[in-house]
Order: sequence, then C-alpha cells, then structure tokens
Amino acid sequence: MPSVDPLLLQVLPARRLRVREREQGASAEHSREQMSKQIKSKSKKTIIDGNIWTDGSRWKVVEGSLKRPQGRPGKVEPLFQYVGEKLPFGCLEKVREAICARSGDPEGIYMAHDSMGAARYGGRGKIFDRLLQRRRDFARELLYFSFYVIRSKNHERELETVILRAAGPQMSLNERKVRSDIDPGDINDYEPGTHFFERQQRRGRKANDRRGNQK
Repeated sequence: MPSVDPLLLQVLPARRLRVREREQGASAEHSREQMSKQIKSKSKKTIIDGNIWTDGSRWKVVEGSLKRPQGRPGKVEPLFQYVGEKLPFGCLEKVREAICARSGDPEGIYMAHDSMGAARYGGRGKIFDRLLQRRRDFARELLYFSFYVIRSKNHERELETVILRAAGPQMSLNERKVRSDIDPGDINDYEPGTHFFERQQRRGRKANDRRGNQK
C-alpha cells in the first residue's frame, strides 16, 4: 500500500472545513435576504403643513400624510382616514378646522390623557364635541387627546373596544404601538394613505426635556 504524505492529511480536512464554512455562510445570507423581503417596509411621512399650531415654547403640531415606500408591492387600503395621538388640547380647534375643511366634522374613536400620557377617558362618537366636553369637566386632569377616524364604519365598535382596552398602563412595555407616557407611538406603523396630525419637539429643546406637565 503506497504511503500518504502526512502534510496532505493535514491540509485536506482544513480545506473541507473552509468549504463547509463558505457554504453555511452563503446559506445564512440567503436566509437573511428572504426574511428582509418578507418584512413590511414602514410608511413614509409627507408633511402638508409644518406648523398648524404651536404653544410658542415647547410643542408644535404638524399635518401630514403617509405614502407607500418605494418597492412595496400592491396597494393596501388604509384602515384609518385620520389619526392623531397624544396631541395637546390647545391644538384641538385647529385640528378640527383642518379636518372639517376636507371631510366635515368627523365621528370616530377618541381618548383623553393626563399629564403623564395615561388614557383617562375614551369613547366613540363626535370626536371633538366629546373631547371639548371632557376637557371642560376635567381641565386640570386632561392635557392631551388622541383620535382615530375609521374609513369603514363596519367594525368601528370592535376597534373602539380593542383600542380602549389596549391603551392603558398595563401595556407600557409595548412602547412601539402603545405608550403610557406622553410620547406617542410611531406614526409610520399605520398604512399608507392615512392622514395624520403629529406633535413634534420644537428645535432647541433638549431631547430629555420632553416629559412632565404641559407648559
């Protein structure tokens, strides 16, 4: 039986190991590419009015619309027509005017929040009339409001139940969708075509100065 070079016996297993590692790396990269294709891209914000209201010192409220991102296939019909989350009560009339100019005085789901952003009152009906009444009754307790105008009324009652049950301190760990402080969730989580009103930090304010009572 012919002798085998000992050096060759050392080289061959090392080559096989490198080939196996390359194959595993290519397989993992392919899996990551497939997963990235399956993840839904976020909607893109387009600002229509960069300052429909401001308190002059801390907050401003902008108006905008969500657009489908590039490369996202198909057209998904948005569930909501208008959305506003944890807006200061001072902007309520301006937001109402902007919506009424397009669609009339809306009905939908609404919530009123305290200074820490916790929902203290909510329901379904004439959004701004109900919120104004609650604000008059509890001016010191309620500082922010949220609302959701649904395109189709077929499931409005079910959505009211889901939103009001979910929007509480027990959901504080799920900060991506629901928060129990004054910071709203990510507006881009809604479908393209949704019209939104968003409170933003005024320039010059420190990022860690966003909490506490409204000035």
